[in-house]
This record gives sequence, C-alpha cells and structure tokens, in this order.
Amino acid sequence: MKINKLAFRGVISKICCIGMITFTLASLSGFAQTYPTKTIKMIVPFSAGSVTDIIARALSDVMSKDLGQPIIIENKLGAGGTIAATQVAKSDPDGYTLLVHSSGHALNPSIYPNLPYDTLKDLTGITPLAAIPNVLVVNPNKGWKNLADMVAAVKANPDQMNYGSAGIGSATHMNAEKFNLVAGIKATHVPYKGTPEAISEVIGGRIDWFFSPLASALPLIKSGQLQALAISTPKRSSALPSLPTTIEAGYPNSDYILWVGLIAPTNIPPSVVKKLNDEVIKAQANPEVKERFAKLGADSYSMSSEGFNVFIKNEMEVANKISKAANLKATN
Repeated sequence: MKINKLAFRGVISKICCIGMITFTLASLSGFAQTYPTKTIKMIVPFSAGSVTDIIARALSDVMSKDLGQPIIIENKLGAGGTIAATQVAKSDPDGYTLLVHSSGHALNPSIYPNLPYDTLKDLTGITPLAAIPNVLVVNPNKGWKNLADMVAAVKANPDQMNYGSAGIGSATHMNAEKFNLVAGIKATHVPYKGTPEAISEVIGGRIDWFFSPLASALPLIKSGQLQALAISTPKRSSALPSLPTTIEAGYPNSDYILWVGLIAPTNIPPSVVKKLNDEVIKAQANPEVKERFAKLGADSYSMSSEGFNVFIKNEMEVANKISKAANLKATN
C-alpha cells in the first residue's frame, strides 16, 4: 500500500500540535493546582508603618495561612515607589514577586520622564486591597482653627510655608497638589521616604502640613500630637465624624481617595491571577482583617483583574491632568 508522504506529514504535524497544546494546558492546570509551592514576596514601596505597609501586612498574615506558604513583606523605598515597581516589573511573572502600591502608582508615569518600565505593559493589576481617606494634619501649635485659617496663612506667607509627602509621586503628594490647585495656594514641597517620617516632621514643627493617610495619623490625632483640619474624601469618615471634608470646608472638587492595590508582572499565568484575586477577597472577609481595617479607617476594596487594570488606566489619565496643571516634575 502506498502512503501519501505529504498527507502523512500533515497528520503527524497535527498530532504534535495537539500534543503540545495538551501538554501546555496540563502544565498550566498543574501550576494552578500547586501554586504556591514556596515563599511569596510582597514588595512595598514605602516604609514600615506606612498605610500601604499596614494594609499589606494585615492581608498577608491571613493569606499566608490560607495559602499554606509564608508571605514576606520587603520595604523597598525611594522615587515615589518606582524603584520597587521596577524590581517587580523585571521579576519572573510566576506569582512569587508581587507589588503592593498606592494610588501614587498611577501618577508616576506623568512625573518621572524616564521610567525603566511601562506601567500598563510591564505590570498588571490583581485587585485593589483597600481605600483609605487622607486627613490634612498640622502641628497644634500653629493655632489654625480650621482649613480656611491655614489657607489664609499660606497665601499671606507663601515663601515661608512648606508641606510634606511620602515621596515624589506618592498618593499623599498627589492629594496635596490637587488641593493646592483648588485652593490657589503655593508652598515648598518637602518629600520624605514615607508617611511616618513626614508625620514626625509635622509634630516636630519642621513642615507646616501633610495629607496623611488616616490610618497612620488617627492615634496621634486622638492623643493631641496632631491637629486634623479636614478629611480628603467626598464623605466624612466614621473614624472622625465631626471633621469636615475639604469640600465642606469650602473647596469644591478637592476630594481625593487613597487606594492600595496588589500588582504583578505582566504575563503572570491567568490561573495565578485568579487564585490571588480570590485569596484577597477571602482575606478581606476575615473578621481579624475587618477589625484591623476598621481601626485604620480603611474600607475593603476589590474588583476583577480586568476591572482593576481599566481603573488604573483611568487613574493615570486623571493624574496626568493634575501633574500638568501643577507642573509636577521629578527625576529618576
């Protein structure tokens, strides 16, 4: 019997293709079933004790138990979070190196001209973790009774006033710039490595004001070491119900919400993305996490990976408008 060589080769080729596809699907399925098999590292771009760090640790403690593997937090500070983001963007997309960043992640492309990564192409969002109000805090010795008093003082002495942030491009920086534009004030920006350092400088009287994450400032407000003038969110916080929002204080469109999210290198397997997304949502429902979030004045915040990436893109567009209006610039 004669065999058509071309037909025979075609059949063999198809069998090989089917085998490769089957092998690939089996490999992905096996990866999804076994992940994780070793320690997961979450890189936080800000100092220990910052709100991003607190949120990361609160969730990782619970997720580690549920996943059956250790999750370690590595604080990698500098350049508004871009150093940490670069490390994650260039890491293996296997789900073992993750980034926990704040909403400053969406601002950085607008103010750092030569980022070594593309925010949308090299990194992918897993899910938001929490939403936290910022609170404008000052040293009680300033004698400012309300936000209008502070704005009046800044307008009268623009060259003598300064404000802090948790780093150029951080969410606290963006919040301050948005408020400055709305209020029509100018002062000197003083960036720090993180929120704890900026708060310490307010208490020490070396900077005049700071839009601090509520989670970090709340204990110091209650102890009287800091004075709160306004909350950044559109609605008041249940943690400080008597404190007006910046909008209520007379500055329309000055609201700002700080979010914290889980981010990974692009090309991370979809099965691992889903696994991490599911585990975050599961951890957010844990009573221990709920209690810790409540003490921070934080709300759980979650969405699908696809939805989070659309959200990040929209946030980048808003951030770009603010950075252009405020003429924000930074150098790598």
